[in-house]
Amino acid sequence: MYDDKDKVNEESIKTYGKDYSEESFFEKILGYAKAIGANLIYKALQLYFVLQKPGVPATEKAIIIAALGYLISPLDFLPDIVPVVGYSDDAVAVGLAIVKASMYIDEEVNMQAKQKLDDIFGKGASDNL
Repeated sequence: MYDDKDKVNEESIKTYGKDYSEESFFEKILGYAKAIGANLIYKALQLYFVLQKPGVPATEKAIIIAALGYLISPLDFLPDIVPVVGYSDDAVAVGLAIVKASMYIDEEVNMQAKQKLDDIFGKGASDNL
């Protein structure tokens, strides 16, 4: 059955999937780490490492790519430069993708994401997650 939720996912994938690349993902994270915040970056990194796992279905990978593409994209529903709420729409996109990918987020993914977060913010940054 095809419903509006599927349509939104397909439209998001078409719109923001083209903005995703590994290089642009890390450029955005490194360039805006403090503004984005450690928690959102951790969630985005979890998605990134799920994306690298073999055996994750293409539909889940497409949703992850769309969410990370939305995070990277300069064209957001709420522009990232808006104080306080600028990344809230990005958080929603990443959060929805986390829900879809949750069955693939294992201890290895969590460890990889925490290690990368510590690389970005400094040792111990992941201690409070």
